[in-house]
Amino acid sequence: MQVCPKLFFPSAQGSSDCNRRRALRSGVALVAPALLRVAALGVGGGVSRVVSAAGTPAAGGAGTPGACPSLLNHVFPRLQDDALVSLCGFAGKVLLVVYTASQCGFTPQYEGLERLHGRYAPRGLVILGFPSNDFGQQEPGTSQQIGEVCFNTYGVRFPMFAKTSVTGVSANPLHAELARVTGQAPRWNFHKYLVSRAGQPMTHYPSRVAPESRELVAAIEKALAVT
Repeated sequence: MQVCPKLFFPSAQGSSDCNRRRALRSGVALVAPALLRVAALGVGGGVSRVVSAAGTPAAGGAGTPGACPSLLNHVFPRLQDDALVSLCGFAGKVLLVVYTASQCGFTPQYEGLERLHGRYAPRGLVILGFPSNDFGQQEPGTSQQIGEVCFNTYGVRFPMFAKTSVTGVSANPLHAELARVTGQAPRWNFHKYLVSRAGQPMTHYPSRVAPESRELVAAIEKALAVT
């Protein structure tokens, strides 16, 4: 039976998410390499449609100057339909950025991450999932195949983005900045970075730190308490 959960950011056309996911499974809509390059560099010429965190068309590219923390001033294609999402739409939220993979021993952490989403999203936590094939080549699949794992197998509802590079010279600017500020580049899948409401990286957690560990939950609650 097909599972089409309502995602944290709905599609620009609302109820068509489920149809888009069917198209992804059939191989009709896959991530275009050119789109990934645009997402890595930010909004540039020729990009005609960017959706906000709420799924509606965003005005002014990656956000209004002065209103968006520099860390979030980027756009990425979301996993389910490749629509570009401005991370500026998440300004003012506490963010947990997670690097995911479908064929990793830590893949079941999707379950704990989804429970965190359900528990803390009403208070301002947003989990951002970025699939990557950088570690052990454990995310080799297409968007269709990645979506089958995270959306259908684990029922993920928090925002998931298209596969990207998160390490080395090919790391996109968001992930390069997270590594620079915290002093720690990710070493494996399900590495996590906690970002404050002000858009400042606070700390990071290696793969072995489970989403619902006391250590991570305490840090999330502390960050949420700051308004």
